[in-house]
Amino acid sequence: MRKITRARSSSTMFLSSSATPTSSTSQLEKEDPSFPNAKRVKYKQPSPISEKKRGKTTKIVNSTITLSDHKPNSTTNTLWNPRDPLHIKSVKEALHVSNTPTTVACREQEQNKVLQFCKSSVQSQNSGSLYVCGLPGTGKTLSIEATNHLLFSWTKEAGLQLPQLLAINCTVLFLTQYHDYLPCKSSDVRSPLQHLHDLYSHTKETYPGRMMLVIIDEMDYLITRDKGVLHDLFMLTTLPFSRLILIGIANAIDLADRFLPKLQFLNCKPIVVTFCAYSKEQVLKILQQRLMVLDYKVFESDALELCARKVAAGSGDMRRALGACMSAIEVLEIDMKDHAKSQEINMVSYDHMSVALSKAFKSPFVDTIQSLPQHQLILLCSLVKLLKMKKSSTTMGELNKSYLNVCKSTQVPACGAMDFSNMCQVLCDQGLLKLSQSRQDKLKKVTLLTDIADVGFALKGNRFFRNCLE
Repeated sequence: MRKITRARSSSTMFLSSSATPTSSTSQLEKEDPSFPNAKRVKYKQPSPISEKKRGKTTKIVNSTITLSDHKPNSTTNTLWNPRDPLHIKSVKEALHVSNTPTTVACREQEQNKVLQFCKSSVQSQNSGSLYVCGLPGTGKTLSIEATNHLLFSWTKEAGLQLPQLLAINCTVLFLTQYHDYLPCKSSDVRSPLQHLHDLYSHTKETYPGRMMLVIIDEMDYLITRDKGVLHDLFMLTTLPFSRLILIGIANAIDLADRFLPKLQFLNCKPIVVTFCAYSKEQVLKILQQRLMVLDYKVFESDALELCARKVAAGSGDMRRALGACMSAIEVLEIDMKDHAKSQEINMVSYDHMSVALSKAFKSPFVDTIQSLPQHQLILLCSLVKLLKMKKSSTTMGELNKSYLNVCKSTQVPACGAMDFSNMCQVLCDQGLLKLSQSRQDKLKKVTLLTDIADVGFALKGNRFFRNCLE
């Protein structure tokens, strides 16, 4: 039975695949003038089709049928069904970190700086170096890749010679062995860096005519004890016949200042482009851009805003935001197994996202703290109270006094001096405390190795220990 589906957004009608196009002159050949982008499509005049089993007859009359430029997929204008495995799969694919977007949102200014630098170097045929830095998950690598495509498109349009491209990810290098990437013959006894140094140091008859664009990602891995590798790489751009455009990408913001002080003295310090952490508005915009490929609404607005606010308040790492959204989908799938709740679930709610974020941002110490016995928790709370007095550390003698005061205020019998010392050693073995060496136990320095907020988060569900922290 042929079906005709009418799109909700317009009066355009889409014919199912059962009707086949033809070139006969007696076919429908009308065009709807209300759609400027409509394409004329010819179809055979369908004949009445009877459905004897149901005793009904469906007849398709002459009508104008047009197809717009937008080709809907199978989920157009449908509600998201969390019970449909295909819908769940499509959402996870859209949110996966490996799914590279066609455009990098919220990084237009940084991309423009890199592009203008590369354009200037290609036009003037001069070498130069650029250092891209920022926290992890701030779009550095994606932005540089997008800039490369723009640069090569501009070079073709301008009629200039395309630069050679060499991209290296230092995480796959072993002991900074970059020899296989740089241009030198296998029989050459010189190192690749020495080969480039000689190439760019001699007369014009020996140096290559094309510019070479070298992109080194995760440059932090090239930091050696003598800083020789990084220094030699950046020094290549200062040679008299150098045609090298060097772009380094790393997480360390002050790498050029800390590890390459000689570059500034030699007037070859790279231009620095800093990628700041994403703000709440930017995280929300990127999440919405990812979800635009879907034809249905998956997350409640409050859920996405909660995720953006939490990630922006932390490191601003976009990968953590995507991971939290994926985790929220998994929380929803768990709730779907509960038949009492499954009928009420239509979207990822605020509560689903809250559970996912608590898992994503939970410190590994939280589970350890929650499994401690009562007196060890009281000792931990006593240490937190001391550290809240703007102290970075304390001594076991001061900690013992604080512990006794907390036990007295909560009317809990305190442990003896020997048991107290053993409890401190147990917490030290579990990685929660650090004890310094001293001949007397009361003079040992005690340092908390976890964050104070982690202790409060782990004990927030227990009123007794909440009172101990106050």
